Amino acid sequence: MTKCAQTVMEELEDVAIAYGQSDEYSFVFKPKSNWFKRRASKFMTHVASQFASSYVFYWRDYFEDQPLLYPPGFDGRVVLYPSNQTLKDYLSWRQADCHINNLYNTVYWTLIQRSGLTPTQAQERLKGTLAADKNEILFSQFSINYNNEPLMYRKGTVLIWQKVDEVTTKEVKLPAEMEGRTMAVTRTSMKPVPLHCDIIGDAFWKEHPEILEGNS
Repeated sequence: MTKCAQTVMEELEDVAIAYGQSDEYSFVFKPKSNWFKRRASKFMTHVASQFASSYVFYWRDYFEDQPLLYPPGFDGRVVLYPSNQTLKDYLSWRQADCHINNLYNTVYWTLIQRSGLTPTQAQERLKGTLAADKNEILFSQFSINYNNEPLMYRKGTVLIWQKVDEVTTKEVKLPAEMEGRTMAVTRTSMKPVPLHCDIIGDAFWKEHPEILEGNS
């Protein structure tokens, strides 16, 4: 999913930041983007089609022995947010949703796989429980500290543009030499880089002010 999102950002460089969790990704375009004359239908169809085709194209890079059983499809919608604060509130909501869903699923599947409960029994066991109750079940019954679970699942994935050094080999031949020499060449370019961090608080936005610079 993240590879697909990176491909979308590399194709559509007006995406300032993306956030993904579970089976969804959100792409935030720069407010002054004039891509396809700001037609919402073009934004939605191009992003969804690029994402779906990338999913098929890169499938074997991640699942060598598992064939793709049917053609995947992704839907989408375009939402216009009026301010930076509203945008941050939206992304905070998606990350909070990531935490809620992952905590539930972690307890749910642990009850099934390690306690032998049926899906119906696990669902009934978790009915009406709060986050503290779910954490207590994991810790007291299975010695699992939820805070030690991988950040990618607890926080989701944030994609932002960062400078990345890429090292390639190049054959160089000097005038006085008969044969060329292979040398390592480092090029710096901007790439969408995945982070697994908190975006609800202010620390992330203070560390990366360029994401919202120029936004009104």
